Amino acid sequence: MKEILDSYGHSGFGYASKFGIRYHDLPEDADASFFLCKELIPGYLDGITGVYQTPKGYYVEDADVEEFDKNFLPKEKLKLPGQIFE
Repeated sequence: MKEILDSYGHSGFGYASKFGIRYHDLPEDADASFFLCKELIPGYLDGITGVYQTPKGYYVEDADVEEFDKNFLPKEKLKLPGQIFE
């Protein structure tokens, strides 16, 4: 997954493990190269360690999404001139 860091590294992201942050439910020795972090204030995370836990509400049930979507008018797929995929 080095290509992920190649892409996001230019924007200041690095592996979260470099900052002592581990992704929840992963063993400490597991490959977490997908999990990146960016320090917004240089040095802010010095000496900090911890485990990132996905917030409640991040994952939702498909049935709940379908019920929510019923509040919106149906969408019509249009093909417009100049579209890349016609």
